[in-house]
Amino acid sequence: MRIFLGMLIGAVFGGLLGYFGKCSSGTCPLTSTPLRGTLYGAFLGLLFALMK
Repeated sequence: MRIFLGMLIGAVFGGLLGYFGKCSSGTCPLTSTPLRGTLYGAFLGLLFALMK
């Protein structure tokens, strides 16, 4: 449950960052698209959940 919750929270924050934090050139790896931000966020959430 902790892993799923960490991934969910990370995906939400990553998606929001990807949606609202778009860079003008589109080459920023985290904020170029909301989908990519969601994937990065879910992965980081997974890492943080596994650290405990």
